[in-house]
Amino acid sequence: MDGFDLVKGFGAGALFLVVTGLVTGLIPNPVYVRMVSITLLDYFFLVTTSVFAGYYFGKEECSVFDGRLAGIGGVTGFLAFGCPICNAILLAFFSSSALMAYFDPLRPFLGVFSTVLLGLLIYRDLS
Repeated sequence: MDGFDLVKGFGAGALFLVVTGLVTGLIPNPVYVRMVSITLLDYFFLVTTSVFAGYYFGKEECSVFDGRLAGIGGVTGFLAFGCPICNAILLAFFSSSALMAYFDPLRPFLGVFSTVLLGLLIYRDLS
């Protein structure tokens, strides 16, 4: 791959996986207890978002537009595998019952959107 730092990309992807996995409770830890049950899709979106984030961190050059789209993909991926009622920002705007009724069913769609967006960006970059 032209213009790609493998060590930097792998390190950033691994760091993203560990940090967001701990923060969202997908990696069990004594500090944080997740309020919503964990599904296999949560792990799938955690891993794919981490791999794609690692790719973007490892790139030597990236346009501002691609960087912003990758950022959007990363945030929507985080929202897809994160606990909706544990997210303080979402909870500040909505009640926990509203989040469970309206936002939680949308999380798989956010994950698919994130994965497709980041995958298309990488496909376009590699082709």
